[in-house]
Amino acid sequence: MAEEILRSLYRIVVPLPGSPLKELNSYVLTGPDRDLVIDTGMNRPECLDALQSGLAEIGIDLDRTDFLATHLHADHHGLIPTLLKPGRRAYMGAVDAGHMRHGFGWSTDSPMGRYMARSGFPADDLVASFQNHPGFKFRPHRIVEYEHLYEGDVVEIGDYRLRVIDTPGHTHGHISLYDPDQRLFIAGDHVLGDITPNIQAWSDDDDPLADYLASLGKVEALDVELCLPGHRRLIHQFHRRTRELAEHHHERAAEIVEVLTADGPRNAYDTAARMTWDIVARSWEEFPILQRWFATGEAIAHLRFLEEQGRVERRDVGQHIVYSAEGPGGNASCDR
Repeated sequence: MAEEILRSLYRIVVPLPGSPLKELNSYVLTGPDRDLVIDTGMNRPECLDALQSGLAEIGIDLDRTDFLATHLHADHHGLIPTLLKPGRRAYMGAVDAGHMRHGFGWSTDSPMGRYMARSGFPADDLVASFQNHPGFKFRPHRIVEYEHLYEGDVVEIGDYRLRVIDTPGHTHGHISLYDPDQRLFIAGDHVLGDITPNIQAWSDDDDPLADYLASLGKVEALDVELCLPGHRRLIHQFHRRTRELAEHHHERAAEIVEVLTADGPRNAYDTAARMTWDIVARSWEEFPILQRWFATGEAIAHLRFLEEQGRVERRDVGQHIVYSAEGPGGNASCDR
C-alpha cells in the first residue's frame, strides 16, 4: 500500500473509483518532530480506507501529522477535515484557500452554472452534471481553516525543504513544491505523465490556459531529477514532459481554429463536440455527461486563450456566447 520513493518520502496510491483519473498519489514525508501528508483523495470510504491503510503501514501518528493540499479540487483535499487532528496544521495556496473559505456554488444558478448554459451546455444535462460531479458528491464534510502558502515560502519536514511555487492554470491558486537540494518537484496536477491536466474556464475574466502555459515555462528552468505528480506514474524526464504538455495545448488551440474555420461560428459546447477526445464513444451525445462537462470547460479555456490572442472573435448571440474564426463559413450566422 505504501511505497518508499526516497528516504523518508512515501507514496500511497488512493483509488478514485469510476473516475478516468483512476487514482491519486498521496505523498507522505516523515521527520523527527512531525510528518506531512500532501493530497489525500476524495471524501469517500474507498479513499479513506486506502489512505489509512497506507499511513498505518508507514507508522504515521496523526496526532503529529500536518496536511497540505496542492489545490482546491476534492480529490486532493477531500479527506483533510476527516484526518486532521486538533492542534495540527493544514496548508493550501493562499488563492485557492481563499476560494475554499467562500465555499462553492454547486447549482445551475451559480456563476459557473450560468456560464455553462451560455456556453451551450443543455439544461437537463447541466442539472445532472452538478448533481453527479465528484467535487460535489465527495466534497469534505466541513471547511478547514487552511494556513495560506505564498510563493517562496518553505515547508520543512526532516531532510526536505519544500519551496512553494505558484503554478496557476489547473486552478487559479494551484501550488507546486520544489526541493533544489533533492532535485525534487511535487507537481500536484500541474505536470502529469500519462494524461494532460484539465484546464477549464468558466468566466469571461479568466485566461487559465495562458496562466498554465506561463506556469509551465516558469518551472521548466528548474533542475529536476524526479517529479511526483498527483496522478499516475512518476516522471523522470521532467523537462521533456513540460514541453510535451505545452505543445499539446497549442495543438488543441490550432484544432479549434480549424473547427471554427471549417464549420462556422459555434458555442463552446458545439466546438467541443467537433474536437478529438480520448474517450470511446460512438458520438458526442454518447459521451458520459461529466466527460462532456470537462470537455466543454477545456474548450472554453482554449477559446478564451485564442480570443485574447486575437485568433478568434467572440460575440453574444441570443443567450449564448459564440466564437468564430476567419475562413470558409467563418462569417456565417449562428444562433445556437
